Amino acid sequence: MSGTFLGMPAFPEAAREAVADPVLRANLRHATHTIREKRARAVAELDDWALLREAGKAIKDRTLRHLDTYLVQLEEAVTAAGGTVHWAADAAEANRVVTGLVKATGEREVVKVKSMATQEIGLNEALEAEGISAYETDLAELIVQLGEDRPSHILVPAIHRNRGEIRDVFRDRMADWGRPAPDDLTDAPADLAEAARLHLREKFLRAKVGISGANFMVAETGTLVVVESEGNGRMCLTLPETLISVVGIEKVVPTWRDLEVFLQTLPRSSTAERMNPYTSMWTGTADADGPGAFHLVLLDNGRTGALADEVGRQALRCIRCSACLNVCPVYERAGGHAYGSVYPGPIGAILTPQLRGTASDIDASLPYASSLCGACYDVCPVAIDIPEVLVHLRGEIAGRGGKGHRLERAAMRAATWLLDHPGALATGERLASATRAAHPSRPPGAGAWTEGRDLPELPERPFRDWWKRNRA
Repeated sequence: MSGTFLGMPAFPEAAREAVADPVLRANLRHATHTIREKRARAVAELDDWALLREAGKAIKDRTLRHLDTYLVQLEEAVTAAGGTVHWAADAAEANRVVTGLVKATGEREVVKVKSMATQEIGLNEALEAEGISAYETDLAELIVQLGEDRPSHILVPAIHRNRGEIRDVFRDRMADWGRPAPDDLTDAPADLAEAARLHLREKFLRAKVGISGANFMVAETGTLVVVESEGNGRMCLTLPETLISVVGIEKVVPTWRDLEVFLQTLPRSSTAERMNPYTSMWTGTADADGPGAFHLVLLDNGRTGALADEVGRQALRCIRCSACLNVCPVYERAGGHAYGSVYPGPIGAILTPQLRGTASDIDASLPYASSLCGACYDVCPVAIDIPEVLVHLRGEIAGRGGKGHRLERAAMRAATWLLDHPGALATGERLASATRAAHPSRPPGAGAWTEGRDLPELPERPFRDWWKRNRA
């Protein structure tokens, strides 16, 4: 993955700073509660939601088991339809391919559909280094770009901003990127949307190159699918002369019949809509209809490594609905920036360490950024058992030792020995009860645990002694 977010502090430190921001917490609480309540109502309308969920899980698992076959089929279908397929093993290779394709057109600016894959590889920065301007056209991504900010949510990247903050960003920065905001701009949603529409219109009409991701790729026909709510994606996908799509290899589905399942579950689980206002599909190129040149960049960037993990691979089922973020008590309080990745929340806590590795402090801390309450699993439309993967990754990290884990392993070995020797355990319990008045409230080495918790008071005598006396 891109190093864009590396160098950040580990999650506990970043989250501590975020939790201290009352405006951020208020923005997150209002937004996440609103989205998840609407989603719950939309899902409740379907009597067969549980069956659709299981079907989505089964389709994704079958596809991942035979991913090599379906990717080859996809490549053949895209090529037969007039497109060109490029394979990228990592972020650097994907950026080289895309920047090379843009430079070959002679253009120096591109318009972009909201794409997490291009954020993952740091494509905007790579294009900028080559003198190419990339303009985000999704409203929330535009807010993030104009504010020199980072996305903090999968579905609503600017969820950490309120309307007043967005108005100020538009007023201060729009002129630097093109058409300025109106002088009398207010924070009314309609006024903000109109300012963005006017700002982006000239870019849509001028741009010769569009860059997108895709929600799904249908292997049997080589069709790519983008679902969105604003219409900006439709403009980026149809107006430019050249279209370049950067898509993770896990986004493929075998058939149109398989796609049907996800076109029911994704809208309801993400935007709480029965169907997306804009569902755009394209297959290669066609004369006088849409872009004349189409390039598909298939991105690995750690995905085959995740695929090799029998427990962790279920993270690759993810359809980026963001439902897990909206129910997560940790995300609601810490926000997305604390995760140090374009994939925040529960899904980011299991996906990022698998794609990026756990060499850095921030990546090694992500599997611990959860209360393991299980709400994320309950709402996942493809039944990813996120708590199971979190515990699995924690075990791998702890097993390697490292910062904090050597002491933990030593403590567990000591506890194992003690539990294997009942006499020593009984003696220790009596000694602990006899000296309980002298026990510190925060034992050395346990600060991370006791900082937010009170240690339970020890009883006057151990339970085993109470049991012997009362049973007699």
